Amino acid sequence: MTTQTIWNLYADDIKHFILSKVKNPVIAEDLLQDTFIKIHTKKDSLNDTEKLKAWTFSVARYTVLDYFRKNKISTTLSETDIVFIENKNEHTEHDCLHGIIKQLPKKYRDPLFLADIKGLKQAQVAEQLKLPLPTIKSQIQRARKLITQGYMDCCDLKMNSKGVLVGEIKEKEDCKVCSTL
Repeated sequence: MTTQTIWNLYADDIKHFILSKVKNPVIAEDLLQDTFIKIHTKKDSLNDTEKLKAWTFSVARYTVLDYFRKNKISTTLSETDIVFIENKNEHTEHDCLHGIIKQLPKKYRDPLFLADIKGLKQAQVAEQLKLPLPTIKSQIQRARKLITQGYMDCCDLKMNSKGVLVGEIKEKEDCKVCSTL
């Protein structure tokens, strides 16, 4: 499938999605372009075209989150914003992520949740959990590595030479984490 075809199918919907998050039409247009650059460069990694819409929205969501992180904009995305699911019966990487995070030891899960989900600065996390900042930094790094390893164990994703996870999320019944939840 060509990038132009994907653009024709989903560009308007993705633009509305991005605009609902950033509330600025100029920034939304820039993020839409960034999203489609990523889609263009990574579209060959998607083997199941039935998951195309969910995948494109996932790329858009992460583009928006990267923009917020890069510009140090605090955001409070709701659970429905974080997890876009076209079909509730569809098994996505978010199902796996939820299961992987749930299985993390509490000492890693809590700092990761506060920093990466709630958007607190690591110093704020350290203060809230009453732990030294270096400990919090270490725990968050370890949690992120465990999540990466969790995806590799759960759905047999692989790490490419650039350090990016590649592959497809398995069906729920074949997933080693989600099938047990």
